[in-house]
Amino acid sequence: MVRRNTRCPKALRDAAFLLAAGCAFLLAGSPLRAGAAEPQRIAILCGELIDGTHDQPLRHAVILIEGDRIVSVTEGTSAPPGAKVIDLSQATVLPGLIDVHTHLLFSSLVYADQLLKESNPYRAILATRNARIALGNGFTALRDLETEGAMYSDVDLKNAIDGGFVPGPRLQVATRALAPTGMYPLLGYSWELDLPHGVQVADGVDGVRLAVRQQIGNGADWIKVYADHDYRFDPDGSLHGIVDYTDAEFAAIVDEAHRLGRPVASHAVSQEGIAAALRAGVDTIEHGQGMTSAEMDEMVRRGIPWVPTVIGSAYAPPGHAVNTQLVERERQVFAEALKKGVKIVCGTDESGFMWTAIPESRELKFYVDYGMTPMQAIRSATVSAAALMHWSDRIGSIEPGKLADVIAVSGDPLADITRLEHVGFVMKDGLIYKQTIGSGDVPVQSFIP
Repeated sequence: MVRRNTRCPKALRDAAFLLAAGCAFLLAGSPLRAGAAEPQRIAILCGELIDGTHDQPLRHAVILIEGDRIVSVTEGTSAPPGAKVIDLSQATVLPGLIDVHTHLLFSSLVYADQLLKESNPYRAILATRNARIALGNGFTALRDLETEGAMYSDVDLKNAIDGGFVPGPRLQVATRALAPTGMYPLLGYSWELDLPHGVQVADGVDGVRLAVRQQIGNGADWIKVYADHDYRFDPDGSLHGIVDYTDAEFAAIVDEAHRLGRPVASHAVSQEGIAAALRAGVDTIEHGQGMTSAEMDEMVRRGIPWVPTVIGSAYAPPGHAVNTQLVERERQVFAEALKKGVKIVCGTDESGFMWTAIPESRELKFYVDYGMTPMQAIRSATVSAAALMHWSDRIGSIEPGKLADVIAVSGDPLADITRLEHVGFVMKDGLIYKQTIGSGDVPVQSFIP
Protein backbone atom coordinates (compact mmCIF):
# COMPACT_ATOMS: atom_id res chain seq x y z
CA MET A 1 0.00 0.00 0.00
CA VAL A 2 1.34 3.38 -1.00
CA ARG A 3 0.89 6.09 1.62
CA ARG A 4 -0.23 9.40 0.10
CA ASN A 5 1.06 12.61 1.61
CA THR A 6 -2.00 14.79 2.06
CA ARG A 7 0.04 17.79 3.14
CA CYS A 8 1.15 20.24 0.43
CA PRO A 9 4.97 20.22 0.05
CA LYS A 10 6.66 23.56 0.75
CA ALA A 11 7.75 24.01 -2.88
CA LEU A 12 4.16 23.64 -4.04
CA ARG A 13 2.90 26.02 -1.34
CA ASP A 14 5.49 28.60 -2.42
CA ALA A 15 4.56 28.20 -6.07
CA ALA A 16 0.88 28.59 -5.27
CA PHE A 17 1.62 31.74 -3.28
CA LEU A 18 3.64 33.25 -6.12
CA LEU A 19 0.95 32.38 -8.65
CA ALA A 20 -1.75 33.98 -6.53
CA ALA A 21 0.37 37.07 -5.96
CA GLY A 22 1.05 37.36 -9.67
CA CYS A 23 -2.63 37.06 -10.53
CA ALA A 24 -3.50 39.69 -7.93
CA PHE A 25 -0.89 42.01 -9.42
CA LEU A 26 -2.27 41.57 -12.93
CA LEU A 27 -5.85 42.02 -11.79
CA ALA A 28 -4.89 45.21 -10.01
CA GLY A 29 -3.89 46.76 -13.32
CA SER A 30 -0.69 47.71 -15.05
CA PRO A 31 2.02 49.60 -13.16
CA LEU A 32 1.32 52.84 -15.00
CA ARG A 33 -2.38 52.80 -14.18
CA ALA A 34 -2.47 51.11 -10.80
CA GLY A 35 -4.42 52.99 -8.16
CA ALA A 36 -6.24 55.32 -10.58
CA ALA A 37 -9.69 55.38 -8.95
CA GLU A 38 -11.19 57.75 -11.51
CA PRO A 39 -9.86 59.70 -14.50
CA GLN A 40 -8.18 62.93 -13.47
CA ARG A 41 -8.93 66.15 -15.33
CA ILE A 42 -5.88 67.90 -16.73
CA ALA A 43 -5.83 71.28 -18.47
CA ILE A 44 -2.85 72.10 -20.70
CA LEU A 45 -2.38 75.82 -21.26
CA CYS A 46 -0.79 76.28 -24.68
CA GLY A 47 1.16 79.26 -25.94
CA GLU A 48 0.85 78.11 -29.56
CA LEU A 49 -1.05 74.98 -30.56
CA ILE A 50 -0.39 73.14 -33.82
CA ASP A 51 -3.36 70.79 -33.60
CA GLY A 52 -3.11 68.94 -36.92
CA THR A 53 -6.48 70.19 -38.16
CA HIS A 54 -5.82 73.90 -38.84
CA ASP A 55 -3.43 75.40 -41.37
CA GLN A 56 -2.24 77.94 -38.81
CA PRO A 57 -1.40 77.47 -35.13
CA LEU A 58 -3.94 78.48 -32.50
CA ARG A 59 -2.87 81.14 -30.02
CA HIS A 60 -3.66 80.63 -26.33
CA ALA A 61 -5.63 77.39 -26.39
CA VAL A 62 -6.61 75.11 -23.51
CA ILE A 63 -6.60 71.33 -23.95
CA LEU A 64 -8.84 69.55 -21.42
CA ILE A 65 -8.00 65.89 -20.81
CA GLU A 66 -9.86 63.27 -18.81
CA GLY A 67 -8.05 59.99 -18.29
CA ASP A 68 -6.41 59.06 -21.60
CA ARG A 69 -8.68 61.16 -23.86
CA ILE A 70 -8.91 64.74 -25.03
CA VAL A 71 -12.28 66.18 -24.01
CA SER A 72 -12.10 69.65 -25.52
CA VAL A 73 -9.85 72.23 -27.15
CA THR A 74 -10.92 75.81 -26.49
CA GLU A 75 -9.56 79.33 -26.69
CA GLY A 76 -8.40 80.86 -23.44
CA THR A 77 -5.62 81.23 -20.91
CA SER A 78 -7.11 79.65 -17.78
CA ALA A 79 -8.08 76.14 -16.74
CA PRO A 80 -11.65 75.10 -15.91
CA PRO A 81 -12.44 74.65 -12.21
CA GLY A 82 -11.19 71.43 -10.65
CA ALA A 83 -8.65 70.60 -13.33
CA LYS A 84 -4.97 70.13 -12.63
CA VAL A 85 -2.90 72.54 -14.68
CA ILE A 86 0.10 72.06 -16.94
CA ASP A 87 1.37 75.48 -17.94
CA LEU A 88 2.94 75.40 -21.41
CA SER A 89 1.93 78.97 -22.19
CA GLN A 90 5.48 79.79 -23.28
CA ALA A 91 5.78 76.75 -25.55
CA THR A 92 4.45 75.33 -28.80
CA VAL A 93 2.21 72.31 -28.29
CA LEU A 94 1.70 69.60 -30.92
CA PRO A 95 0.29 66.08 -31.32
CA GLY A 96 2.70 63.28 -30.49
CA LEU A 97 4.99 62.55 -33.42
CA ILE A 98 4.84 59.30 -35.41
CA ASP A 99 7.64 57.43 -37.19
CA VAL A 100 6.23 54.82 -39.57
CA HIS A 101 9.48 53.04 -40.44
CA THR A 102 11.60 51.92 -37.50
CA HIS A 103 13.58 48.87 -36.37
CA LEU A 104 13.51 48.75 -32.58
CA LEU A 105 15.25 45.35 -32.50
CA PHE A 106 18.19 46.69 -34.53
CA SER A 107 20.82 47.91 -32.08
CA SER A 108 24.18 46.91 -33.52
CA LEU A 109 26.40 48.77 -35.98
CA VAL A 110 27.59 45.44 -37.43
CA TYR A 111 24.68 43.52 -38.92
CA ALA A 112 26.23 40.07 -38.48
CA ASP A 113 26.93 40.73 -34.80
CA GLN A 114 23.29 40.89 -33.83
CA LEU A 115 22.45 37.64 -35.62
CA LEU A 116 25.57 35.71 -34.58
CA LYS A 117 26.54 37.17 -31.21
CA GLU A 118 23.39 38.57 -29.58
CA SER A 119 20.56 36.46 -28.22
CA ASN A 120 16.97 37.42 -28.93
CA PRO A 121 16.30 38.10 -25.22
CA TYR A 122 19.30 40.48 -25.15
CA ARG A 123 18.08 42.22 -28.27
CA ALA A 124 14.60 42.56 -26.76
CA ILE A 125 16.10 44.23 -23.70
CA LEU A 126 17.89 46.74 -25.94
CA ALA A 127 14.65 47.28 -27.84
CA THR A 128 12.95 48.44 -24.65
CA ARG A 129 15.73 51.02 -24.34
CA ASN A 130 15.15 52.09 -27.95
CA ALA A 131 11.43 52.46 -27.34
CA ARG A 132 12.13 54.62 -24.33
CA ILE A 133 14.48 56.84 -26.37
CA ALA A 134 11.83 57.28 -29.05
CA LEU A 135 9.20 58.26 -26.49
CA GLY A 136 11.56 60.72 -24.87
CA ASN A 137 12.15 62.28 -28.30
CA GLY A 138 8.43 62.96 -28.64
CA PHE A 139 7.42 59.97 -30.78
CA THR A 140 4.33 58.51 -29.19
CA ALA A 141 3.61 55.98 -31.98
CA LEU A 142 5.80 53.87 -34.27
CA ARG A 143 5.34 51.36 -37.05
CA ASP A 144 8.15 48.85 -36.63
CA LEU A 145 8.97 47.19 -39.95
CA GLU A 146 10.69 43.91 -39.01
CA THR A 147 12.87 42.54 -36.26
CA GLU A 148 15.97 41.83 -38.40
CA GLY A 149 16.24 38.22 -37.29
CA ALA A 150 14.79 38.58 -33.78
CA MET A 151 11.69 36.55 -34.69
CA TYR A 152 8.53 37.89 -33.00
CA SER A 153 10.17 39.93 -30.27
CA ASP A 154 8.46 43.09 -31.55
CA VAL A 155 5.10 41.55 -30.66
CA ASP A 156 6.35 40.94 -27.12
CA LEU A 157 7.58 44.53 -26.86
CA LYS A 158 4.28 45.87 -28.17
CA ASN A 159 2.36 43.81 -25.62
CA ALA A 160 4.62 44.93 -22.77
CA ILE A 161 4.10 48.58 -23.71
CA ASP A 162 0.35 48.14 -24.12
CA GLY A 163 0.23 46.42 -20.74
CA GLY A 164 2.00 49.35 -19.10
CA PHE A 165 4.99 47.31 -17.96
CA VAL A 166 7.61 49.25 -19.94
CA PRO A 167 7.39 52.79 -21.34
CA GLY A 168 7.32 53.34 -25.07
CA PRO A 169 5.32 54.49 -28.06
CA ARG A 170 2.22 52.60 -29.14
CA LEU A 171 3.32 50.15 -31.83
CA GLN A 172 2.27 48.45 -35.00
CA VAL A 173 4.66 45.64 -35.90
CA ALA A 174 5.63 43.61 -38.96
CA THR A 175 7.54 40.77 -37.24
CA ARG A 176 10.00 38.99 -39.56
CA ALA A 177 9.53 40.41 -43.12
CA LEU A 178 9.75 38.29 -46.27
CA ALA A 179 12.48 37.67 -48.85
CA PRO A 180 13.25 34.71 -51.13
CA THR A 181 16.21 32.38 -50.84
CA GLY A 182 19.59 34.03 -51.37
CA MET A 183 18.33 37.62 -51.39
CA TYR A 184 18.91 38.90 -47.84
CA PRO A 185 21.69 38.66 -45.22
CA LEU A 186 23.40 36.85 -43.81
CA LEU A 187 25.12 36.09 -47.12
CA GLY A 188 28.69 35.40 -48.21
CA TYR A 189 29.66 32.91 -45.53
CA SER A 190 30.75 29.33 -46.08
CA TRP A 191 28.04 27.17 -47.63
CA GLU A 192 28.80 24.56 -44.96
CA LEU A 193 27.34 26.81 -42.27
CA ASP A 194 23.64 26.89 -41.42
CA LEU A 195 23.31 30.60 -40.65
CA PRO A 196 20.38 32.58 -39.29
CA HIS A 197 18.58 34.99 -41.57
CA GLY A 198 17.54 38.60 -41.05
CA VAL A 199 14.13 37.79 -42.54
CA GLN A 200 11.78 34.87 -42.98
CA VAL A 201 12.89 33.15 -46.16
CA ALA A 202 9.90 32.06 -48.24
CA ASP A 203 9.67 30.79 -51.81
CA GLY A 204 6.89 29.87 -54.22
CA VAL A 205 3.23 30.84 -54.15
CA ASP A 206 2.30 28.29 -51.49
CA GLY A 207 5.42 29.05 -49.46
CA VAL A 208 4.81 32.80 -49.26
CA ARG A 209 1.15 32.31 -48.39
CA LEU A 210 2.19 30.03 -45.53
CA ALA A 211 4.74 32.59 -44.30
CA VAL A 212 2.14 35.36 -44.32
CA ARG A 213 -0.21 33.18 -42.28
CA GLN A 214 2.54 32.33 -39.80
CA GLN A 215 3.46 35.95 -39.25
CA ILE A 216 -0.14 37.05 -38.81
CA GLY A 217 -0.77 34.10 -36.52
CA ASN A 218 2.10 35.29 -34.34
CA GLY A 219 0.87 38.87 -34.11
CA ALA A 220 1.94 40.81 -37.22
CA ASP A 221 -0.04 44.01 -37.83
CA TRP A 222 1.71 44.51 -41.18
CA ILE A 223 3.42 42.25 -43.67
CA LYS A 224 6.71 43.58 -44.99
CA VAL A 225 8.23 42.27 -48.21
CA TYR A 226 11.56 42.96 -49.90
CA ALA A 227 10.97 43.85 -53.53
CA ASP A 228 14.54 44.21 -54.82
CA HIS A 229 18.31 44.18 -54.24
CA ASP A 230 21.67 44.83 -55.97
CA TYR A 231 21.20 48.47 -56.98
CA ARG A 232 23.04 50.33 -59.71
CA PHE A 233 22.89 53.73 -61.38
CA ASP A 234 22.86 54.09 -65.14
CA PRO A 235 24.72 57.02 -66.74
CA ASP A 236 21.43 58.94 -67.06
CA GLY A 237 20.99 58.80 -63.25
CA SER A 238 18.19 56.22 -63.24
CA LEU A 239 18.33 53.70 -60.39
CA HIS A 240 17.92 50.01 -61.23
CA GLY A 241 17.93 46.74 -59.32
CA ILE A 242 17.04 43.05 -59.36
CA VAL A 243 13.47 42.16 -58.42
CA ASP A 244 13.27 39.54 -55.66
CA TYR A 245 9.94 37.81 -56.21
CA THR A 246 8.11 36.69 -59.33
CA ASP A 247 4.87 38.52 -60.02
CA ALA A 248 2.93 35.41 -59.00
CA GLU A 249 4.74 35.17 -55.65
CA PHE A 250 4.44 38.91 -54.96
CA ALA A 251 0.73 38.91 -55.80
CA ALA A 252 0.19 35.91 -53.51
CA ILE A 253 1.85 37.73 -50.59
CA VAL A 254 -0.38 40.77 -51.00
CA ASP A 255 -3.52 38.73 -51.68
CA GLU A 256 -3.04 36.55 -48.60
CA ALA A 257 -2.25 39.52 -46.35
CA HIS A 258 -5.26 41.48 -47.59
CA ARG A 259 -7.51 38.41 -47.33
CA LEU A 260 -6.55 38.19 -43.66
CA GLY A 261 -6.98 41.91 -43.06
CA ARG A 262 -3.36 43.06 -42.99
CA PRO A 263 -1.73 45.75 -45.14
CA VAL A 264 1.60 45.25 -46.91
CA ALA A 265 4.66 47.50 -46.80
CA SER A 266 7.32 47.00 -49.46
CA HIS A 267 11.01 47.81 -49.31
CA ALA A 268 11.49 49.01 -52.89
CA VAL A 269 14.47 51.09 -54.00
CA SER A 270 14.87 50.59 -57.75
CA GLN A 271 12.39 51.52 -60.45
CA GLU A 272 11.97 47.81 -61.23
CA GLY A 273 11.31 46.94 -57.58
CA ILE A 274 8.81 49.77 -57.17
CA ALA A 275 7.01 48.69 -60.36
CA ALA A 276 6.81 45.10 -59.09
CA ALA A 277 5.45 46.24 -55.73
CA LEU A 278 2.81 48.42 -57.39
CA ARG A 279 1.75 45.59 -59.70
CA ALA A 280 1.31 43.36 -56.66
CA GLY A 281 -0.91 45.93 -54.93
CA VAL A 282 1.14 46.86 -51.85
CA ASP A 283 -0.11 49.52 -49.45
CA THR A 284 3.08 51.54 -48.91
CA ILE A 285 6.39 52.05 -50.71
CA GLU A 286 9.42 52.28 -48.41
CA HIS A 287 12.61 54.13 -49.50
CA GLY A 288 11.70 54.51 -53.19
CA GLN A 289 14.75 56.43 -54.39
CA GLY A 290 14.44 55.01 -57.91
CA MET A 291 10.83 56.11 -58.35
CA THR A 292 9.95 57.23 -61.88
CA SER A 293 7.46 59.93 -62.89
CA ALA A 294 5.05 57.28 -64.12
CA GLU A 295 5.27 55.41 -60.81
CA MET A 296 4.59 58.63 -58.92
CA ASP A 297 1.50 59.24 -61.05
CA GLU A 298 0.24 55.74 -60.30
CA MET A 299 0.82 56.20 -56.57
CA VAL A 300 -1.11 59.47 -56.64
CA ARG A 301 -3.96 57.86 -58.56
CA ARG A 302 -4.16 54.93 -56.13
CA GLY A 303 -3.42 56.94 -52.97
CA ILE A 304 -0.36 54.86 -52.05
CA PRO A 305 1.90 56.60 -49.49
CA TRP A 306 5.65 56.91 -49.88
CA VAL A 307 7.96 56.68 -46.84
CA PRO A 308 11.30 58.18 -48.00
CA THR A 309 13.46 57.34 -44.94
CA VAL A 310 16.00 60.04 -45.82
CA ILE A 311 18.02 59.63 -42.62
CA GLY A 312 18.70 56.03 -43.57
CA SER A 313 20.41 57.26 -46.76
CA ALA A 314 21.96 60.51 -45.58
CA TYR A 315 23.77 59.10 -42.53
CA ALA A 316 25.98 56.04 -42.33
CA PRO A 317 27.30 54.13 -39.31
CA PRO A 318 30.98 54.67 -38.42
CA GLY A 319 33.26 53.03 -40.95
CA HIS A 320 30.70 53.24 -43.76
CA ALA A 321 30.56 55.86 -46.51
CA VAL A 322 27.39 57.73 -47.42
CA ASN A 323 26.25 57.00 -50.98
CA THR A 324 26.12 60.61 -52.16
CA GLN A 325 24.62 59.62 -55.52
CA LEU A 326 21.74 57.90 -53.71
CA VAL A 327 21.20 60.94 -51.48
CA GLU A 328 21.11 63.31 -54.45
CA ARG A 329 18.75 61.01 -56.33
CA GLU A 330 16.39 60.99 -53.36
CA ARG A 331 16.45 64.79 -53.17
CA GLN A 332 15.37 64.97 -56.82
CA VAL A 333 12.69 62.32 -56.42
CA PHE A 334 11.35 64.01 -53.30
CA ALA A 335 10.93 67.38 -55.03
CA GLU A 336 9.09 65.82 -57.98
CA ALA A 337 6.90 63.60 -55.78
CA LEU A 338 5.96 66.57 -53.62
CA LYS A 339 5.02 68.59 -56.69
CA LYS A 340 2.91 65.75 -58.09
CA GLY A 341 1.06 65.26 -54.80
CA VAL A 342 2.41 61.89 -53.67
CA LYS A 343 1.47 61.20 -50.03
CA ILE A 344 4.80 61.54 -48.21
CA VAL A 345 4.92 60.14 -44.67
CA CYS A 346 7.67 60.40 -42.06
CA GLY A 347 9.81 57.33 -41.51
CA THR A 348 13.47 57.09 -40.53
CA ASP A 349 14.50 53.43 -41.07
CA GLU A 350 16.57 53.75 -37.90
CA SER A 351 16.69 52.65 -34.28
CA GLY A 352 17.96 53.63 -30.87
CA PHE A 353 21.68 53.45 -31.59
CA MET A 354 21.11 56.32 -34.07
CA TRP A 355 18.45 58.22 -32.13
CA THR A 356 20.81 59.00 -29.26
CA ALA A 357 22.91 61.13 -31.65
CA ILE A 358 20.42 61.94 -34.40
CA PRO A 359 16.80 62.26 -33.22
CA GLU A 360 14.11 60.92 -35.53
CA SER A 361 12.78 64.41 -36.18
CA ARG A 362 15.96 65.20 -38.13
CA GLU A 363 14.03 63.45 -40.92
CA LEU A 364 11.68 66.44 -40.99
CA LYS A 365 14.54 68.88 -41.54
CA PHE A 366 15.41 67.01 -44.72
CA TYR A 367 11.80 67.26 -45.84
CA VAL A 368 11.90 71.04 -45.38
CA ASP A 369 15.28 71.25 -47.10
CA TYR A 370 13.83 69.24 -49.99
CA GLY A 371 10.82 71.52 -50.49
CA MET A 372 8.14 70.94 -47.86
CA THR A 373 6.86 73.76 -45.70
CA PRO A 374 7.42 73.16 -41.97
CA MET A 375 3.67 72.60 -41.54
CA GLN A 376 3.69 69.96 -44.30
CA ALA A 377 6.64 68.25 -42.62
CA ILE A 378 4.87 68.23 -39.26
CA ARG A 379 1.75 66.78 -40.86
CA SER A 380 3.84 64.01 -42.42
CA ALA A 381 4.70 62.92 -38.88
CA THR A 382 1.24 63.42 -37.37
CA VAL A 383 -2.03 63.33 -39.32
CA SER A 384 -0.56 61.68 -42.44
CA ALA A 385 1.29 59.06 -40.40
CA ALA A 386 -1.84 58.31 -38.38
CA ALA A 387 -3.77 57.82 -41.63
CA LEU A 388 -1.14 55.41 -42.96
CA MET A 389 -1.48 53.36 -39.77
CA HIS A 390 -5.30 53.47 -40.00
CA TRP A 391 -5.35 55.20 -36.63
CA SER A 392 -6.84 58.55 -37.65
CA ASP A 393 -9.65 57.95 -35.20
CA ARG A 394 -7.30 57.91 -32.22
CA ILE A 395 -4.02 59.80 -32.83
CA GLY A 396 -2.35 62.31 -35.15
CA SER A 397 -4.20 65.45 -34.08
CA ILE A 398 -5.30 67.24 -30.96
CA GLU A 399 -9.10 67.25 -30.97
CA PRO A 400 -11.94 65.92 -28.81
CA GLY A 401 -12.16 62.14 -28.65
CA LYS A 402 -8.53 61.49 -29.60
CA LEU A 403 -6.02 59.86 -27.26
CA ALA A 404 -4.09 62.38 -25.19
CA ASP A 405 -0.74 62.13 -27.00
CA VAL A 406 0.74 65.62 -26.64
CA ILE A 407 4.23 67.06 -26.92
CA ALA A 408 5.69 70.56 -26.58
CA VAL A 409 8.84 72.41 -27.61
CA SER A 410 10.35 75.77 -26.84
CA GLY A 411 10.31 78.17 -29.78
CA ASP A 412 8.44 77.95 -33.06
CA PRO A 413 8.94 74.82 -35.21
CA LEU A 414 7.21 76.58 -38.10
CA ALA A 415 10.11 79.04 -38.15
CA ASP A 416 12.76 76.44 -37.30
CA ILE A 417 11.80 72.80 -37.80
CA THR A 418 14.82 71.66 -35.77
CA ARG A 419 13.01 72.81 -32.63
CA LEU A 420 11.35 69.37 -32.83
CA GLU A 421 14.76 67.82 -32.13
CA HIS A 422 14.51 69.20 -28.57
CA VAL A 423 11.15 68.05 -27.24
CA GLY A 424 10.66 69.24 -23.67
CA PHE A 425 7.27 67.75 -22.83
CA VAL A 426 5.86 64.32 -23.66
CA MET A 427 2.42 63.00 -22.74
CA LYS A 428 1.04 59.69 -23.95
CA ASP A 429 -2.40 58.40 -23.00
CA GLY A 430 -2.78 61.29 -20.57
CA LEU A 431 0.37 60.32 -18.64
CA ILE A 432 3.40 62.62 -18.58
CA TYR A 433 6.69 60.92 -19.39
CA LYS A 434 8.91 63.98 -19.74
CA GLN A 435 8.72 67.62 -18.69
CA THR A 436 11.72 69.92 -18.89
CA ILE A 437 9.76 72.98 -20.02
CA GLY A 438 6.74 74.69 -18.48
CA SER A 439 5.33 73.85 -15.09
CA GLY A 440 2.43 72.06 -13.50
CA ASP A 441 1.09 70.04 -10.61
CA VAL A 442 0.82 66.73 -12.48
CA PRO A 443 3.63 64.27 -11.68
CA VAL A 444 5.94 62.89 -14.36
CA GLN A 445 6.18 59.12 -14.70
CA SER A 446 9.44 57.95 -13.18
CA PHE A 447 10.46 55.84 -16.16
CA ILE A 448 12.06 58.61 -18.23
CA PRO A 449 14.40 61.14 -16.53
